[in-house]
Amino acid sequence: MATDAAPTRRPAGDNAGRPGATPRIALLGNPNTGKTTLFNRLSGLRHKTSNFPGTTLEARMGRVVLGGEEGGDAELIDLPGLYSLELAQLESQVCREVLAGQAAPRGDVVAAPDAVLVVLDATNLSRNLMLAGEVLRRRLPTVVAVNMIDLARRSGLHIDAEKLGEALGCRVVLISARTGEGIAELKSALTVATVPSRTPPGQSAGDDGLRLWAEEVYEAAATVSDDAGDHRLTDHLDHAFTHPVLGVGAFVLVMGGLFYTLFVLAQYPMEWIEHLFAWATGVIEAAMPEGILRDLLANGIVQGVGATVVFLPQICLLFFLISLLEDTGYLARAALVMDRVLRPFGLPGHSFVPLLSSHACALPGIMATRAIPDRRERLATILVAPFMTCSARLPVYVLLITVLFGDRPLLAAAAFVGCYALGMVAGVTSALLARRTILRGRSRPMALELPSYKLPSIRTALITTWDRGLIFLKNAGSVILMICIVLWWLGSYPQVEPPPEAVALRERAAAVMAQNAEQPEAHEEVEAWLAQAAELEARHAGANSFIGRIGRTVQPVFAPLGYDWQLTIGVLSSFAAREVFVSTMSVVLAGQEEPDEETVKQRLIGAKRDDGVTPVFSRAASWSLLVFYVLAMLCLPTLAVTARESGNWKWALLQLGWMSAVAYAAALVAYHVAGAMGV
Repeated sequence: MATDAAPTRRPAGDNAGRPGATPRIALLGNPNTGKTTLFNRLSGLRHKTSNFPGTTLEARMGRVVLGGEEGGDAELIDLPGLYSLELAQLESQVCREVLAGQAAPRGDVVAAPDAVLVVLDATNLSRNLMLAGEVLRRRLPTVVAVNMIDLARRSGLHIDAEKLGEALGCRVVLISARTGEGIAELKSALTVATVPSRTPPGQSAGDDGLRLWAEEVYEAAATVSDDAGDHRLTDHLDHAFTHPVLGVGAFVLVMGGLFYTLFVLAQYPMEWIEHLFAWATGVIEAAMPEGILRDLLANGIVQGVGATVVFLPQICLLFFLISLLEDTGYLARAALVMDRVLRPFGLPGHSFVPLLSSHACALPGIMATRAIPDRRERLATILVAPFMTCSARLPVYVLLITVLFGDRPLLAAAAFVGCYALGMVAGVTSALLARRTILRGRSRPMALELPSYKLPSIRTALITTWDRGLIFLKNAGSVILMICIVLWWLGSYPQVEPPPEAVALRERAAAVMAQNAEQPEAHEEVEAWLAQAAELEARHAGANSFIGRIGRTVQPVFAPLGYDWQLTIGVLSSFAAREVFVSTMSVVLAGQEEPDEETVKQRLIGAKRDDGVTPVFSRAASWSLLVFYVLAMLCLPTLAVTARESGNWKWALLQLGWMSAVAYAAALVAYHVAGAMGV
């Protein structure tokens, strides 16, 4: 049993380590207790997201207005969800250090919090009381919030707050973060938080003394009505959602519907954003005289920002839908099912949602790995997520598959499926290799407490979407903007004199116009000459620009894959972002930056190398390129996010080196096999 101790009142704000500072409240709880919903209910949009120093764990800091006579503003720290403070996990370590006054986000003054708010799930109260006991043993001013009390009542479970508070030795408030019930009372309780009057027994995680204590407390404070409805429906749902066969089928249907909705709905705002930035580019070009500044603003900054913002609808909608799914309690069941599929490759079921998200964009996929509790498994998932085929690869796939199977739609469809499959196989195989070598460690069985089913909170999903959208723009947008500006500069300079052939064409056009200005057929001939001259000038400028010179210098490295200097330029530009390949090649080969799509395909397919005979996109080279783009790490923003989420640039460089080596080797094999077979 717990031991009695004299209650000590320590009002929020009376922390000796931070005199005069805003009171600080630590928010703590098991996963799936509604802790995030409560944090959003208390702080709304008045919060900032950063990382705890030296970790990739989020530190969400919110401002909350407390009630009562001693009310005022307080700072709320949303600590990572965890099952025990005593486990050897990063989440547990961070929470221990914060409660002990040994760590603080954003480099704040290190001090123990003025109060601890422990969130318990009313429908899983007995299990949650284990963590509450570990917090109470730390002798900090504590308030316990029993969340989801509305769901508990609906299931016939009645909890006596006074009896529970007496057993715990601290103030207990029954709340529903989703509906707002009890929130005002909770704020008032936080202003007069006291050190617990009782100390639970035991010293370690899950010890028998703490477990027995939790059971006794639960029996003293909770009763179940005789007329409580049974759980046959939820049991049937759990059986279906976690079944080895039915569960996989349900997961495929749910996630297929999610991503179908994602791509269908997101295309409209994406098109609006594209039109908006195209309009902005046109306004700049019409309003400003020709020159470096106009070119920088229109082709560098505006298009760079547009290249980032255009993906925002997909990112926001993805996080919104996943937040809704998670809030219903379904994702916990899906993770258990996929754990059986991914476990042989050293990945947990938690990895499936990040890997699935990476098919839209690797950036949110990597960010979603924060839900993976084991650091080694989290790193393995981060390293292999870019192998999944993202939407940025699709323009390249369309071009190359058109070259290979333009008149055979069934084979073209099979090639698309093969690209996705090749990326998945490469990803899980690389994960297996990493888990057997540099990330060696025992794969822990997936221990997950299944939350109760409930209606999702639209408010929480919207706040989460807003928060994630801002993070994406801040961390990825700035990187992409910088890359686009650098590419613009490398492709635009140094400016060179036009080639003699282009000068001759323009002089001939001027002479013809001077003599035959009134003849319509002369206008058509002149326009053709001018278009040819513009193409020659663009190709000459591209070949002699900095990026063109780099292409000729680096081309010997890619020569074994069948690439000439022009394809090398396209590949090099793609290291900034895959989606720039087609536009880069259209400029280098066709002299048109934004021509009609079908025209681009036909002109690129028919483009010749320097010898004037060999196609740039030969069949063997196209096979090589297709395999290369499936497997290569061609996205600097992804590397930046990998470095941030892993906590060290060495992992990003390892990811770049490994994926590049795999892509090069596979493309080399594809080139020679295709050449030998003549396919």
